[in-house]
Amino acid sequence: MDDFYLRQTPYSDPGDLDVSDLPTDPRELSLLVRGLMVHRLEGDRVGYQIPEERLHHDAESRYVTGILRILRARRDAPLTRRRSYDEQFVGTCRDYSLLLCSLLRATGTPSRIRGGYASYFVEGFHDDHWVTEYRLPDGTWRLADAQVSAAFYEVPFDPMDVPRNGFLVAGQAWRACRAGAVDPETFGVWADPGLRGLPLVLNSVVLDLAARNGTEPLPWDGWGLSGLRKHDSLTEDELALVDAVAAARTPEEARRLYADPRLVVPREILSLAPFHGLRTVTLASSPPV
Repeated sequence: MDDFYLRQTPYSDPGDLDVSDLPTDPRELSLLVRGLMVHRLEGDRVGYQIPEERLHHDAESRYVTGILRILRARRDAPLTRRRSYDEQFVGTCRDYSLLLCSLLRATGTPSRIRGGYASYFVEGFHDDHWVTEYRLPDGTWRLADAQVSAAFYEVPFDPMDVPRNGFLVAGQAWRACRAGAVDPETFGVWADPGLRGLPLVLNSVVLDLAARNGTEPLPWDGWGLSGLRKHDSLTEDELALVDAVAAARTPEEARRLYADPRLVVPREILSLAPFHGLRTVTLASSPPV
């Protein structure tokens, strides 16, 4: 069986982390990750005043090595030790997903992160979101959402088996919007009414394809056909390409499509960070130490 999703990428690589004392059970790893991070929009929910510097900068840690460096700086202790909020990383859904993916790979479970839309945060709305997809011993794949494994999230499902109609991967969302089955304006970032509609879904399709091919992006990255372009500005050929990406099911299809220069991640990308504006970022070919 293809072990592509068992290999670490420059983004998921945990560096010199000693994983010998970590659990190997996916559920236990998910709970461990949840205890290492607080979402930057959860401050009021958990009663924690997030320091502004952490709010603005933690989630710009593109690589797991960077996340682990911050965690060690706040408490130099094994990841299995319970941490106060002051000792945790302040991240986003992408960070929960990537760290869980990293630890799953490091302990023998093939996994990848997936970009798409969750309908379990706000009724009637599909919120831009990232989760982890992991492979069971029988070869089937499940979606896991480490973020909602906390007790203060009331979701009607097992966070280690998110229903496929509760989280639409980006390709599913694009196809549903294109078919007229759903309103594109119900897809986006609930906290920012300016980030909604089919252009954002288009961006998600491109980012999700990159993640499936070993370049796990930040949610606000852009390049090629992404970058929040209006879908009606695409040529017929470009539209057909995005449709093909949205329909791609197998790793082989995803890799073939990813070879297209309009989709592959270049060395330099644009990143529209919420607190830092538009910047050009040069990606590393190996995890920073």
